[in-house]
This record gives sequence, C-alpha cells and structure tokens, in this order.
Amino acid sequence: MLFRSGYTMKTIMLYAVMAATMLAAPVSAQDVSAFDQCKSCHVVTAPDGRNIAGRGRTGPNLYGIIGQPAGYQPDFNYSPGTVAARDAGLVWTQANLAEFISNPTAFLQDFTGDDSVRSRMSYRTRTGQAEVAAFLASVR
Repeated sequence: MLFRSGYTMKTIMLYAVMAATMLAAPVSAQDVSAFDQCKSCHVVTAPDGRNIAGRGRTGPNLYGIIGQPAGYQPDFNYSPGTVAARDAGLVWTQANLAEFISNPTAFLQDFTGDDSVRSRMSYRTRTGQAEVAAFLASVR
C-alpha cells in the first residue's frame, strides 16, 4: 500500500533510518538550543572554566546538576524553599527538574509539603522542559 503512494523502498528505508537515528541520538552538549530560555539567568560552565551555555549570573551554574542534591553549590545563596527541599532529600533527576521548571514554587511546595516555601526562580517554562533537562543531563 505504501508503494502506491509513490514512495520507493529506498525512500522508505531512508526515512526509517532517519527516524531511528533521531530517536536514538542523545542530546549533545553542543545542542544548546533547548537552554535558550534559561541562559539569561543561568550559565553552564565546566569545572575547567569552559563555558558551554548561558551568560546569566542570577541563578546558579547548572553544570552537572543532574544527580546532585538541590542547592548543592556552596557559593550560591539559594532560597529557603530550595534549602528546605535539599534538607528533605531532593536530588535532581531529569524528570523532577523538568517538573520544577514548569512551576518552581508549586514543585517545592509539593516536594516539601510546605505551602509557605517559595522559589526565587519566577520564570515558568511552558514548553521544552524535557529537552532542557536532557541537555543538562548531557553536560557532565
């Protein structure tokens, strides 16, 4: 049936290989476009000083955040809500980071069970949360 629509077997195979490649390819550190919405406040700078993405200094450096406890950088002044989440055992995963950037304050309130905690991050990401988290997981 596919062949009646004008597709040749070679074209079908090419599309299949392209689709499989796109699905299997991990997000690379070079693909920073997912981070565009974050870079005005955050930076991703490797321990050797190499800047991977961003220019902002309002938020903490997000290099290696996946697998780290919330509020893990000793030289950054985190919100009391982030400190409460860290004290409650929050460790960043791709999934919970994607949820956090959708609504930071609501995430911290849900995690800590305390409706009074707030995040200093007021920006809410409406799209691309999973891509941002995947990008941050790729930079280690």
